[in-house]
Amino acid sequence: MRLNIQKVCVSALLVAIGLMIPLFSPIRILLDPASFTLASHVPIFIAMIISPGTAAAVALGSALGFFLSFPIVVAMRAATHLIFALIGAFYLQKVPDLLQHPLQTRLFSLVIGLIHAAAEVAVVIPFYFNNNLSAGFYDKGFLISVVLLVGVGSVIHSMVDFEIALVIVKVLSKQRSFSALRPAQGHQHL
Repeated sequence: MRLNIQKVCVSALLVAIGLMIPLFSPIRILLDPASFTLASHVPIFIAMIISPGTAAAVALGSALGFFLSFPIVVAMRAATHLIFALIGAFYLQKVPDLLQHPLQTRLFSLVIGLIHAAAEVAVVIPFYFNNNLSAGFYDKGFLISVVLLVGVGSVIHSMVDFEIALVIVKVLSKQRSFSALRPAQGHQHL
């Protein structure tokens, strides 16, 4: 197996960014059990476009940042990002020109957002039903606290961050050094 030093360096930078966003972001909305940290998924989405290994590393690094700076329920939600990151990365590897088609790209973003939200809702449900863990966070009821704030909120947050990541990737793809990180097909015209 040939080690791609450039990919390792970019992965390390994305892990560092993914770790720093939850620690230092000035734009954080915490509505337990939901939290919305602007651009917190952007490094993961950029990593998904590069490779499954990069996506896994960045998702885990980002989760560590949430474990260090947020309540446990939010950190556990962040840990589930590994699921959508790997699914998305493997799919993009299989269909490398997907991002060249706007409608398919938005559909992909929606599907990833739904997977993202389902995993986060699954993590929050035990906290909702266990009063010892919830500490009064769910006074608004299951529908608002879990389904609306976590579920629908995660889909929207995911899709917004995906669009931010696409803008960054578009700019970076004009650089030959970044384009070299992607598979041979489909990376020139993002």
